Amino acid sequence: MDGIGIGKKDNSNAVHLASTPFIDTFHKHPLYTELKAHGTAVGMPDDSDMGNSEVGHNTLGAGRIFDQGATLVNNAIKTHALFNGPTWHSLIENTRTHHSTLHFIGLLSDGNVHSHNNHLKAMITQANKNKINRIRIHILLDGRDVGERTALTYIADLETHLSSFNELKNDYKIASGGGRMITTMDRYNADWSIVERGWKTHVLGEGPSFKSATEAIKAAYTSDPKLIDQYLPPFVITENNRPIGTIQDNDSVICFNFRGDRVIELTQAFEDKHFTHFDRQRHPSVFYAGMIQYDGDLKRPTHYLVDPP
Repeated sequence: MDGIGIGKKDNSNAVHLASTPFIDTFHKHPLYTELKAHGTAVGMPDDSDMGNSEVGHNTLGAGRIFDQGATLVNNAIKTHALFNGPTWHSLIENTRTHHSTLHFIGLLSDGNVHSHNNHLKAMITQANKNKINRIRIHILLDGRDVGERTALTYIADLETHLSSFNELKNDYKIASGGGRMITTMDRYNADWSIVERGWKTHVLGEGPSFKSATEAIKAAYTSDPKLIDQYLPPFVITENNRPIGTIQDNDSVICFNFRGDRVIELTQAFEDKHFTHFDRQRHPSVFYAGMIQYDGDLKRPTHYLVDPP
């Protein structure tokens, strides 16, 4: 019954329009009640945040309110617990020691279901304070939890944020990307070719090349006026015919999605020595961290930035 709730009684509500004799009996039952399924009532940051399937899975039967991933990360950033923790220090120290690159991979939007772009910007700001002068960002485009063609808005916002640090002689750039349903964010082992496509794009720097993420998105929109962000093809940013952000040995990598179901497979590709789902071609030795532990049973990833509840 996932997705059925107390909604508006108009043409936007399929349940209201349908014949539901069994569900109708619930309303007449003496134990009938109504509960909020969004916002702070289910551990989201505020009441403007809708619930989603993961929030429902975590909350049903819990008997209490506890913070969801978005709230956990918000609080960890606000209190600086994220930046004072051992994982952040290890990421920064690894990058400094090897004079290497700090990479971010994740969904670029404010949908607050899998990630939030403000979390990414906060970490970039802190990395600058920690004297990290080379950052590469591998963006996954949404169009599912936000408007279908909003990628350019989020890219422009991120580019503005990066430019403020590049004025200080840093080297912070978007390196690759692609739509979430095409690149990287498979789930439930449904289609490992999606993850392989992401690996080739983010790690190996293989794919259609463009001078900027904006150019890549505009080209995709032009090629197919009906194409929406979650299905945009992968792209690689190049300069002088070379990818600007391949992931190399001794780099640090942060997956900034806080919801794990669509990045646990990417995490396996980085962490499993005996990985067999596709040919990685090369497996760079990096310090990899997730935002939160995505798979508690298998303890993946090994390193994560925010402690679960």
